[in-house]
Amino acid sequence: MYKIVGYLALLTHVVGLSQAVHPLEPATNHYLELGKLSAEPNSEKAVLDSLRFFPESYNSMALLYTQLSPAYLSADQISRLKQSVAFPANSSEQTRAELDFLLEWQYKRTEKQEERAAQVLAPIGYWPHIDVMEDHPNYEENVQDLFFEGRTLLGDECNAANYPATAKLLKGITKDMRIMEFTVKYHLLRARPYVLEPRLKPLQIMGSPSFASGHTLWAYIQAFAWSELLPDKRERFLELAYEIGESREIMGIHYPSDEEAARLLAHRMLSAMFPNPLFIDDLRAAKSEWKK
Repeated sequence: MYKIVGYLALLTHVVGLSQAVHPLEPATNHYLELGKLSAEPNSEKAVLDSLRFFPESYNSMALLYTQLSPAYLSADQISRLKQSVAFPANSSEQTRAELDFLLEWQYKRTEKQEERAAQVLAPIGYWPHIDVMEDHPNYEENVQDLFFEGRTLLGDECNAANYPATAKLLKGITKDMRIMEFTVKYHLLRARPYVLEPRLKPLQIMGSPSFASGHTLWAYIQAFAWSELLPDKRERFLELAYEIGESREIMGIHYPSDEEAARLLAHRMLSAMFPNPLFIDDLRAAKSEWKK
């Protein structure tokens, strides 16, 4: 479905952990079907391929994230991972089918689905810069969002206060995820779907490029990390991540290929973290909290 550059090998034994990163599940549902279509440019619609995210909309805070030092990945890994995904051409058969898919969502989405997507899931997200000052007005909410997936599936007792080693691991992973999110977005500058298809009425106008989906990247790298801690709950975490990704399509703000690329990238990121002894130490400490 995407241009793959040097797929990262999974490790079977790393610094005392006798396990590999769980293999990535294959694409399913509409992601699988849309991925079968041509992603190549259509010369008859070449004008579409000149459209990209507007420079006047560049977000300074997002750009600053691309300059941070990652917690577990190296700068070289960030660079290589950035090159490992690409979106279908704007003029391609696949993009046209994805836009039609989003139009179908627009016609069929219910008020309940809109509310869940735009008011419940859209505001969620851990931001490392907020975590710097404990008197920041959004500090407590930010820490709660760090544990959103765990709390959703395991209950309110699943929080940073009760699981500090897990919190440290998730903070490091999510910091790297934010760096990767905006590095990829501003590397590729994909126009939002409502720019290509004026009939789309998005539930929100976004201030960053479309590819890959940041919400989905966050959702899946969290789900993959949680399932390393609690392997028996992997399917439930992946179902939640899928719902979060799908919510961006319901809102009309992301192409399906934005979501699927984010899923692939999240797995590659976690795989690339395993050689780092600091990551292994933090993962081991987090695991110990769930063996009590």
